[in-house]
Amino acid sequence: MRFEDKLKKYPHEQLWQEYCGFLDMSLADYMYTQRRLMEEQLTLWSESGIGKLLLRGKQPHTIEELREMLPLTTYADYADVLLPKRAEMLCAEPAVWIQTTWEGGLRPIKLAPYTRSMLDTYRHNLLATMMMATARKKGDFDLKAGDRILYGGAPLPYATGLMPSLFDEDIRFTWLPDSNTNSALSFSQRIKKGFAMAMSGGVDFFFGIGSVANYITESFGRSSGGGGHHMKVSPGNAVRYLRAKYVSRRDGRSIMPGDVFRLKAFFFAGTDAKCYRDRLTRAWGIAPVELAAGTESTCIGAENWEHRGMVFFPDACFYEFIPESEMRRNLADPTYQPRTCLMDEIQTGETYELVLSVLHGGAFMRYRIGDMYHCLSAGSGQLPRLTFVDRVPDVIDIAGFTRITASSMQEVIRLSRLELGDWVLKKEFNENDDPFLHMYVELPPDAQASEVVTRTVLTEHLSLYFKYFDSDYGDLKKLLNMEPLQITILKYGTIAGYEQKIGTRLPRINPGMLDIMGLLRQQTGTGREGGVRP
Repeated sequence: MRFEDKLKKYPHEQLWQEYCGFLDMSLADYMYTQRRLMEEQLTLWSESGIGKLLLRGKQPHTIEELREMLPLTTYADYADVLLPKRAEMLCAEPAVWIQTTWEGGLRPIKLAPYTRSMLDTYRHNLLATMMMATARKKGDFDLKAGDRILYGGAPLPYATGLMPSLFDEDIRFTWLPDSNTNSALSFSQRIKKGFAMAMSGGVDFFFGIGSVANYITESFGRSSGGGGHHMKVSPGNAVRYLRAKYVSRRDGRSIMPGDVFRLKAFFFAGTDAKCYRDRLTRAWGIAPVELAAGTESTCIGAENWEHRGMVFFPDACFYEFIPESEMRRNLADPTYQPRTCLMDEIQTGETYELVLSVLHGGAFMRYRIGDMYHCLSAGSGQLPRLTFVDRVPDVIDIAGFTRITASSMQEVIRLSRLELGDWVLKKEFNENDDPFLHMYVELPPDAQASEVVTRTVLTEHLSLYFKYFDSDYGDLKKLLNMEPLQITILKYGTIAGYEQKIGTRLPRINPGMLDIMGLLRQQTGTGREGGVRP
């Protein structure tokens, strides 16, 4: 029975138990569900072509044996099977293949297969997120057919493109707009169409990754708050819109979406989403609900109305966690196999790298997705609450739109044909809490141009090649409304001198802030970092 029909037939309390009952699970019951589903997946996966390939003749019969026999995997372990879509190697027939960015121009895309069972679980958990977000207490949710969703997701073959079609299997929503049926429109055209639809008929939900949600929000302020732009406004919105225009003119600001719309819930996800939480809350008058989803993982967790952190769904993936100390030891020594712990072993206040085994016929087993989560609360038999932190330190992901590694940075420099010395690249945040790339780079001793000219030329030149190398980088400047790359010039030999002082090699991607301060002191030869401007 479709969810839309269940809404008519069953009381809300019964539907809440069906979709959100996992929130009341004890940790023991949660782990029982995890293990039961993982044992089913293990049987299927270990007999498949990809399972035999990765197990190399070993035959684990239990989860514990699998964790001993199968090293942690990355996408490179699956690429030869998944990129050519070799479905015969998988443990279940894919219903759809989903795409995402891998590593810029070096390895542009990743493909992930979704089985029908994975899609059914995905849809079920998406409905649970809608119910949890609109509730004000247990069982008291506000969800109905015809609800209107302002949608900032990309069309298929990206994972966000699945949402409209999956929901439509269970309940009829109005998408503002449906990114798939409007895929011929540009990103900015879809935003304009979405707001036009919202103004003419209202909006109940808003979904977008953090940076896109912020861009959409700022676009509304520009289009509706300034003079000369006219929108068709529904009678239901007309009074609020007129009042909003009066208040915005009186206060000398643009109209905010919350002046006009009354959302039931607002979902956001993605890298750096938390940078935008406060400004989005002010603009819409409602706090965003954090959602955890990914191309390889489907939807794995969400907050409820309490905003105390996400609970992971027990039936999407089997979860392992690499403690941060183990992750950093592995970064320093790639031959070291980090230990993992399970959901019932993670600790309050600790940060972990997530490892996934996708259930229901998925391809990925003990897979390092590259995401880090912080445990907000755990213990006393309660389900842990988690929040997304960032990508792993050796990957720089800015606003969910570009992924830069040491090897991709080296390729950009090679393509640019610039004569540069040593460098490090760090993700930093400006005074508005917007993320950006900060490159600390040495110039050869014979560089003639002034520092200001050199910095300007380097920024323009490298930005050009970033856009050429990684097409997603081209969207960053528009989304962030700022130059995503900033450069600090270092004297030739600064990095080597600092490494000699500390007795170890500095990570070229995301060194710690203490290391950056040390570099700047090494640069000036003083105990302070004056004289260097970003």
